Amino acid sequence: MKPIQITIDEKEIKCSNGETLLWIALDHGIYIPHLCMSREMAEPHGACRLCFVELEGVDWPVTACTTKAKEKMVINTKGPMALRLARTAFELTLSNHPVDCAHCLKRGSCELPKIARHLGVKLRTKKFKKFLRDRPIDETSPVLIYDPNKCVLCGRCVWYCQEKLNTRSIGFAYRGFQRWVTTFNDEPVGLSEYGDRVELAEICPVGAFVAKTRRDSKSRINEIRRMNHDNHRREYPCDCEGRVGGH
Repeated sequence: MKPIQITIDEKEIKCSNGETLLWIALDHGIYIPHLCMSREMAEPHGACRLCFVELEGVDWPVTACTTKAKEKMVINTKGPMALRLARTAFELTLSNHPVDCAHCLKRGSCELPKIARHLGVKLRTKKFKKFLRDRPIDETSPVLIYDPNKCVLCGRCVWYCQEKLNTRSIGFAYRGFQRWVTTFNDEPVGLSEYGDRVELAEICPVGAFVAKTRRDSKSRINEIRRMNHDNHRREYPCDCEGRVGGH
């Protein structure tokens, strides 16, 4: 198939017609924030709302993960409307995420600091009221640690289990701020069909799923528990408002 030519941030790029804009940009060194998308996904679901871009001739920003390349398309990843939407979506995500990077097992590989730097947003944003979960860390798996309090609801783990492993033993439960990723019947991760799948730690973009590879993992888990508790008490000193979920 004859390649087409598009322009991203004033950079002329040759690509295939119908190729996803997100991957074209990333493959050519143009970063677009994203959490929910994986190259292996047959159909993107645009859940994180972070990959907004502006198209010449189109009034409103579009998501790069759901938009296909067309001949002579002109894309601006840094347009004011696109950045405003992405920043708002990211700040909403952070409002439901405990920020304790120094103690996180995913420190150094978490996607959130990179996105924050790109968007010019502080991780400890105060734009939206905090609604932190207060759920126990699950370490029943021999290879995984699951901290549901750090989940950003990107859906990558759900997609992997349902599409790659052909099991629906993991999925989203509830709605709104009570929405979270859990197992069928809320059974421990170690008893589920995916409990021995260390790949989930590689797929997870944050510190929700991490691999049990560190020798000091037990002490780090206890430290995370303490930090989660401190974060929750700091946000809700009376423990009477803003609590999402529970034991």
